[in-house]
Amino acid sequence: MKSKEISNFLQTRIEAKDFPSAVYLVAEKGEIIFQDALGFAVVEPEKIEAELDTIYDLASLTKPLVTGLLCAKLIEQGGLKLTDKLKSQLRQFLSSIKPEITIENLLTHTSSFPAWRPFYLNCHDDKWKNEFVLAQIVESTPKTSPNSKVIYSDFNFIVLGFLLERCYGNRLDEIAENVIFKLLELQNTFFNPPKDLQKRIAASEKGNGYEKRMCADSGFDVSNYKWREYQIWGEVHDGNCYFMNGVSGHAGLFSNAFEVFKIAQQFLAEETTLLKPETCELFRTNFTRGLNEARSISFQLAETKDSTASAALSKDSFGHLGFTGTSLWIEPETRRVFILLTNRTHARDLPFANINSTRRRFHEIAAQILDRGRK
Repeated sequence: MKSKEISNFLQTRIEAKDFPSAVYLVAEKGEIIFQDALGFAVVEPEKIEAELDTIYDLASLTKPLVTGLLCAKLIEQGGLKLTDKLKSQLRQFLSSIKPEITIENLLTHTSSFPAWRPFYLNCHDDKWKNEFVLAQIVESTPKTSPNSKVIYSDFNFIVLGFLLERCYGNRLDEIAENVIFKLLELQNTFFNPPKDLQKRIAASEKGNGYEKRMCADSGFDVSNYKWREYQIWGEVHDGNCYFMNGVSGHAGLFSNAFEVFKIAQQFLAEETTLLKPETCELFRTNFTRGLNEARSISFQLAETKDSTASAALSKDSFGHLGFTGTSLWIEPETRRVFILLTNRTHARDLPFANINSTRRRFHEIAAQILDRGRK
């Protein structure tokens, strides 16, 4: 059942050209209350309407839905501890002069690694891409000591992806398939979607214009790299993840709203089937109290100033955003799940729309409707 109020609001944002399509899902206590699909998932090179089962490039939602969940599973099983030093888990960091970065630092973005770097610009050996990326991260110098500040960084979850591969002895996409996707019976969730599903996938940016500009603005030489000039559709938008063959701990996951919901349930103590209920406390606990941002394990908390959760969600609600226009927020006390999937990078001239105010309003409207229903 759709919510006329939510759908009408999102339709106004489509008409304002914030994004060409939106699929939302709002659930409470394991039951889907509202869902709808609006707009066009693909505008170019052809027009395809968004459907409830349209698959989106989830971008950084990969961090909690795959990497964070797998790390929590390892912590639960005793194969990993939050206090473990990074150098004790990955030998590449043994000779590093870095301060004592821990697994908790990576999961809460308190390692002080830089936010981003275009690894793909400097690698000239396709056979050793991942080794090159890890070596570049090892050589990166944190700006400050761990635990002094939250610096949201893709580096943290790229490293965690490598760590998971070492712990499980398998590629990250295969680990996710065996430990998460198969057990939850997911049929539309994967890294590197099959080519025959392209017309069910929301399209992204045409070419690499955004990252090319960002690289140039950061002082990198962009003249010798073979940038994607075609319509990105059915392959990952993120440049580093694309360089890493579509599989990374920080990006690369594709899914639809319903299957995102099935994974989201694994973070709720009353609904999880993959974790012990007590493990779910990791996702609502503030590990960065006193710092510039409230962070739990792999999530931001609504306690963070100007969080996209909005004031309508409780302070221990936890969520994450994806650059392509996706978001997930979970309110543990009420067991409410708010999913909004858009493709804001498609069919739009730069700059892309900042949709954080849209995300906040979506949560406000949805929470108000749910609250009215409880009275």
